[in-house]
Amino acid sequence: MCPTSSELGLVQVYTGDGKGKTTAALGLALRAWGRGLRVVVIQFMKTGDEYGEIAALRKLSGIDLFQYGRDQLIVKGKHTEEDVRLAKQGLLKAKQALTGKNYDVVILDEVNVVAYFGIVSPEEVMGVVRSRASGVEVIMTGQKAPKQFIEEADLVTEMRMIKHPYDAGVLARAGIEY
Repeated sequence: MCPTSSELGLVQVYTGDGKGKTTAALGLALRAWGRGLRVVVIQFMKTGDEYGEIAALRKLSGIDLFQYGRDQLIVKGKHTEEDVRLAKQGLLKAKQALTGKNYDVVILDEVNVVAYFGIVSPEEVMGVVRSRASGVEVIMTGQKAPKQFIEEADLVTEMRMIKHPYDAGVLARAGIEY
């Protein structure tokens, strides 16, 4: 049974140093899409099809995907004007998605990191999230979720790394880590 819009409209935050935040959000996207909900994934700081889940989303019609990032790792305190421009474009797309009544579920992937890095402010992000139409569910992912995100969220999940194969020298594997 498809939930009614009155049952939707919560803010979820997936954060922590463990892996699985984006994967959990995309699992929710598939579940929502499978139930007939309209889903969009807006990725910050990411671009291209390098990740298997992104390649899959591009093949799957029905879940929209927009990316706002450079093909380069960003380090805190070392972002560029281009990173700021792309993040602000992503926030504009997020505002359109949240207020336009075209989507039931809006995933803001890595938005926590963009705010933590100071590329955009947590206040800017929360202003966009608060502007959402009634019944639009929001999922915010990424490490280091700002305190404001956690306080305003209805659900917060922290992925905690206990052990990782990288520590034993196992590099990222296609189809598993990316």
